[in-house]
Amino acid sequence: MTPRADPLTIEVVELIGTVVARYYEEYEHAAAEHSLTGAQARVLRLLAHEPMPMRRIAASLKCEPSNVTGIVDRLESRGLVERRPDPADRRVKLAVPTEAGRATAQRLRDSLDFAREPLGELSVTERALLKELLQRMLGIAPE
Repeated sequence: MTPRADPLTIEVVELIGTVVARYYEEYEHAAAEHSLTGAQARVLRLLAHEPMPMRRIAASLKCEPSNVTGIVDRLESRGLVERRPDPADRRVKLAVPTEAGRATAQRLRDSLDFAREPLGELSVTERALLKELLQRMLGIAPE
């Protein structure tokens, strides 16, 4: 049997849930201001880091590859993404952001103030500690 969580753990989990909900709410609003759905904005954000095949995008977003195909189709029709053969395996198509797509992803990222403003009130040491704690929670090795 799993032991009951202590009151502090419950409060921390609820706070994390509140932060996540507010982040997604702002993210959806920022995406809409750029005439994007939240899913389109997330795909564009991923591609701004590096081109990737549809299956990897789907794995990152935890959705079906067929959903990603439709999202990329819509981004491609707007001139924000294009498909290119993977130089390592020409059978695979990569989704690659265009210049307009990279610029849109940057404007979208710049418009997300919800997390930045409160984090700005923390010291560099506090932000570094928060980052380390979140990485530990997610099982990510510290940089």
